Amino acid sequence: MSNRQFRVGIIGADTQASWAGASHVPALQSQPSLVLAAVATRREESARAAAEAFGAERWFADPYAMIRDDSIDVITVAVKVPAHRELVLAALAAGKAVYCESPLGSSLAETEEMATAAEGLHTAIGLQGRHNPAVRRAAELVASGKLGRLLMSARVDATTFGYGPQSPSQYDYFNKAASGASFMTITTGHVLDVIEAVLGRITEVDARTELLWPEIEIVDLGQTSVREIPDHVDLIGKTASGAPVSVQVLAGVAPEQANFSFEIRGAEGWLRLSGKHMAGVQVGDLTLESSAEFDAPDAPVANGVGPTAADFWNGAAINVGEVYAYLVRDLAAGTHTTPGFAHALHNSRLVEAVERAAQTGKRQRVF
Repeated sequence: MSNRQFRVGIIGADTQASWAGASHVPALQSQPSLVLAAVATRREESARAAAEAFGAERWFADPYAMIRDDSIDVITVAVKVPAHRELVLAALAAGKAVYCESPLGSSLAETEEMATAAEGLHTAIGLQGRHNPAVRRAAELVASGKLGRLLMSARVDATTFGYGPQSPSQYDYFNKAASGASFMTITTGHVLDVIEAVLGRITEVDARTELLWPEIEIVDLGQTSVREIPDHVDLIGKTASGAPVSVQVLAGVAPEQANFSFEIRGAEGWLRLSGKHMAGVQVGDLTLESSAEFDAPDAPVANGVGPTAADFWNGAAINVGEVYAYLVRDLAAGTHTTPGFAHALHNSRLVEAVERAAQTGKRQRVF
């Protein structure tokens, strides 16, 4: 493995308590093989301010100019989902490695297009929860056989502060079907991916969804908006490992009540993954407990928050840092072990199967 540094350009970094500033920036700063070479937004003022706040070497008011820059090795796309396609395809066409937030596309067709275009290139998808050190150790524990045959149903309860009866206007696009970014594609998609990281791929699903808050208050404008996407899901899945899993994902709970609990019981033992981050399992750290002996999870490569992060994003860099650690190892060694756009396509197909099962009332196969 070489000692080369890889230069990263982030599209969507800004100083307004952004996800990129809270997670990607400190994740990069924690790794000597990565350099924050540039940031890009759509406005000169915000791009210049972001470069100064985050310590980037350069700034761009045109993201495509940054993509074309030969000095940039990795393009990180951290903007709203409808803008992903054009930026990602441009970066892939330029031969860049691309790290894109999840979901990859606004539709399954967009996701398929980008996954096809990415074949043979280095990509990473922002399904970062599976990279958490506790999740990786849990997967090893299940694979070791120490829990015995997984005879009983695994149980997952996941709640989040978001997608409740109120929302600021800047997040209202999460409530619209056309955005591609919703409770189903983001919150549920992340939860299902963590389950698959531990138990193997989900092959069949039976699901029910509910829309508990069809009208929501836009708190900063004093207006009402219509939510077009379910904000509650119950499902039963069958996994490739043979273990059935029951899952409930619920939105709109009080911040102090948000939690994630994933319990697996086998003939000879049990394990439990748990977390308390109000934004969901993908954001903060997780704790692993088990009746079987196991080595403590590795320390995360990043554990801080960015210079503009609000308390809401505390710990956001932990799992994102693990994704970058995988990606930089692949870039240095020429390997392709980081879950990338092909994995993003599977996750999108899984979420679509859940939605189809809820709509038809019939169990769905996942391909």
